[in-house]
Amino acid sequence: MKSYRKELWFNAGKRREYINITPELERCLEESGILEGILLCNAMHITASVFINDDERGLHSDFEKWLEHLAPEKPYDRYRHNDTGEDNADAHLKRSVMGREVVIAVTGGKMDFGPWEQVFYGEFDGKRRKRVLVKIIGE
Repeated sequence: MKSYRKELWFNAGKRREYINITPELERCLEESGILEGILLCNAMHITASVFINDDERGLHSDFEKWLEHLAPEKPYDRYRHNDTGEDNADAHLKRSVMGREVVIAVTGGKMDFGPWEQVFYGEFDGKRRKRVLVKIIGE
């Protein structure tokens, strides 16, 4: 069995952003040489997410509205976490809803997706450099 590990780095230009990372994961899979196995991809920061969904602009806008309704960024004083001088309590909550990681089956050297599935990095407290771990195990 082989194992592959790589860190991908992102620096979102906005506080909240959704970045399609499927092409980067495809490159990682190709680099790994693994044809059959499992690909794990997880955000290494507690205010970011990795998730699978459709790459459709309207849906991304819906995510933004829905998440902002669930955990509004402002007013900052609504959250106890922000009493520490932070202003990102909403980002922690948004990450909890959207999830930390994805696990994808690898079959024939490709990610085994259903129709329209793509992998996204979700940033909820951006404008700084953050990393994503890619771990692929298999043969």
